[in-house]
Amino acid sequence: MYMDNLIPARKTMEETKFIWMDGKLIDWKESKIHVLTHSLHYGSGVFEGIRFYNTAKGPAIFRLKEHVERLFNSALVLNMEIPFSKEEITKAIIETVKINGISVGYIRPLIYFGYGKMGLGIKDAPVNVIVACWPWGSYLGEDPIKAKISSFKRINPQTSWMHAKITGHYANSILAGEEVKRLGYHEALLLDSQGNIAEGPGENFFIVKGNFLLTPPLGAILPGITRDSIMQISKDFEISVREQYLTPEDTFNAEEAFFTGTAAEVTPIKSINDHPMKYPLGPISKKLMDEYHNIVQGKNSKYAHWLTYVN
Repeated sequence: MYMDNLIPARKTMEETKFIWMDGKLIDWKESKIHVLTHSLHYGSGVFEGIRFYNTAKGPAIFRLKEHVERLFNSALVLNMEIPFSKEEITKAIIETVKINGISVGYIRPLIYFGYGKMGLGIKDAPVNVIVACWPWGSYLGEDPIKAKISSFKRINPQTSWMHAKITGHYANSILAGEEVKRLGYHEALLLDSQGNIAEGPGENFFIVKGNFLLTPPLGAILPGITRDSIMQISKDFEISVREQYLTPEDTFNAEEAFFTGTAAEVTPIKSINDHPMKYPLGPISKKLMDEYHNIVQGKNSKYAHWLTYVN
């Protein structure tokens, strides 16, 4: 089973040895910033979440090129002048995984406005970059989960750039997630400003009806890299994918539902607002989930180009 490739989920973060900071590898405990760091106060950073997996050829980073591209595109939205090239950041990510000596885990690149400038203006604010990695198991657990539509709506796309992973956006995610967890659910679903399903706090969303895989269109959601992967993999199984607006009623009547995301990977949903799916883990969800894990472990040569080997 693919779960053999994952460490058990932990409630607290496990430290590794080094974090890459502005071109240097720093001891984990010494990787500190000033309390007046701009992005700490205003949510003006951008980041990525990237997983790496153990394969027969050693650790492999999943879709590294696409993640670095999105990181730089996010930074462009905030007019960040990044002091490193894409090639240098790519090399730093590989180096950080390699020197920490772990074979499976999670990578966090972060670009942020640092210390030396306060106020909402970013002119003359220094730009800093870090890359960290650590062991991280299944984000939402290994069993089908219960989801609930939150009373908090997803950020209106007319108020921000939804294709960018901006740190400040995730205050919205925290509010939604914590609301439903207090009510006994595992994860939230957020509606967009028009009342349609958007996505989870940190995940994209799919439902299955017949042989069709349905997912909300881009606009009010993050264009997820795992989302794109699942849409491409679906073609191999001749599963038709449609990007369309989904109402809450559409989700209640779905045969299957699941989240996708770097942290969540492919997480089946057994109920939404206590409406049970026909299948808690249906045949299409399982087929896509199993194939996704074959791919990230280097067991499908068709998608070898999605893997960057560390050794």
